[in-house]
Amino acid sequence: MSENHVLIEVLGLKKYFYRQRLFSADKEPIRAVDGISFSIRKGETLGLVGESGCGKTTAGKAILRLIEPTSGRILFRGRNILDLSREELRQLRPHMQFIFQDPYESLNPRMRVGEIVGEGLGVHHLAKGAEQAERVSEVLRKVGLHPGDAGRYPHEFSGGQRQRIGIARAISLHPELIIADEPVSALDVSIQAQILNLLMDLRDQLGLTYLFISHDLRIVKHISDRIGVMYLGKMVEMAKGEDLFRKPLHPYTQMLLQAIPKLGPAQKAHPPSAKEEVHFFEPKQGCLFLPRCPHSKERCHAEEPLFQNEGGDHWVACHFVF
Repeated sequence: MSENHVLIEVLGLKKYFYRQRLFSADKEPIRAVDGISFSIRKGETLGLVGESGCGKTTAGKAILRLIEPTSGRILFRGRNILDLSREELRQLRPHMQFIFQDPYESLNPRMRVGEIVGEGLGVHHLAKGAEQAERVSEVLRKVGLHPGDAGRYPHEFSGGQRQRIGIARAISLHPELIIADEPVSALDVSIQAQILNLLMDLRDQLGLTYLFISHDLRIVKHISDRIGVMYLGKMVEMAKGEDLFRKPLHPYTQMLLQAIPKLGPAQKAHPPSAKEEVHFFEPKQGCLFLPRCPHSKERCHAEEPLFQNEGGDHWVACHFVF
């Protein structure tokens, strides 16, 4: 697909938090997201994976300016949303929506479902009165709920149904981009499959573009066209889903794939390809994965690897591709 079809491009995105050092006036930076870059084409699903604490959720929220990035550029249809005023950003909001991880905490328990799903329509002056009610009914049908559910409260629904309400809220404004933050991690396995199939059906029906955030590579493989792997705030590998599973190049990606449970007595689990040390330790210089990498060499201690294309649009940040 040509560059003209790129919907959103993230360039050098950083988000730092700062904590006060004990007995010191200096503040220590916590590099939650540290200079990641990628693009998503229109109609594509990009999966973003990594262990808890790697910065993937922070990246998703920073892209939509739910939290303000420290630096970088975020080009949506070629326009840098970090340069937009508050009013300009408000006008852009309907085109970019967020699906939250927890279907129990993300819905206001004091609002009826119809109010939750239709709130954005009223805020952005897209529909009101009977027209708004009709659009809410239409959206509820699309996510597999009954229009009569609009009069009920969130506590009357199961976890899977609540997530359908969250999805309905996200698509009610006819967005182009949806960032889904672990949208099935709080659900039972059977319900996970239903929600994933729903998201894929909606992508095809409505022409949606997804940034799908998850820690589960099996789920990401099922829904994604390309997959990016994050470690300690940085992107360490990105490739088409089939290429990443067939030939992972970074030791961290290999570790994640080997950690996937194998079904059946004939399939034995392989030993991990990386050391199981606490991964929040950051070396002073060189490669961030150095403390856990089984293949580290002298160059890894002195020089941080660049994130570069190893061929076939397969990107990796490693001095020695294995």
